[in-house]
Amino acid sequence: MMDPTASNASESMAPTPHVVFLCTGNAARSVMAGAILAAHIADAEVDSITITTAGTHVIEGMPMSWRTRDALAGVDVAAPMHRSLQLREPHVDTADLVIGLACEHVEYVRRTHPGAAPRTATLRRLVRDLAPGPAPLSERVAALGLADVTLEQWEDVDDPGGGELPVFEACARDIDDLIARLAPALPGGEGTRTTEATGHRS
Repeated sequence: MMDPTASNASESMAPTPHVVFLCTGNAARSVMAGAILAAHIADAEVDSITITTAGTHVIEGMPMSWRTRDALAGVDVAAPMHRSLQLREPHVDTADLVIGLACEHVEYVRRTHPGAAPRTATLRRLVRDLAPGPAPLSERVAALGLADVTLEQWEDVDDPGGGELPVFEACARDIDDLIARLAPALPGGEGTRTTEATGHRS
């Protein structure tokens, strides 16, 4: 989990959408995605969203690797207080949207938290299929029929784990591009709200 950010604006009367980013170890891909989306919020490109990052198989409480840190710096984002978090029931129960970085993460949610399957998809699929609009995020997600979607190989964001820094940097650039394209479909309430992911432009 990343550290809470401060907010200097009042919360909206409407519930703030909650987005969970999910990878395997909560050490690279989900960390990057959460921090990059949080940076969009900080830059006022997206309204208020609560962000959680987690993993499917995690040693909890670990900081990100230096490679993840440096790869984020390459896209002008930092999340210095991140600590790894195992995905648990409360995270999926409160999530409007669970975003897997690969098909295996969606499969994990379908298997272990089946009630969240209609709210779970890969990042690449959501970039393609989740349209912006005035309807609440939960309604637009429900309309996608995600529980019945057949997962496909093109949806995966490759795991940089085990690679050298250039592999992590390429992953961060890929995720930065995907989040920039998804962000317009993720409006929150008016104003800003504390998030569980800190991402700020360096």
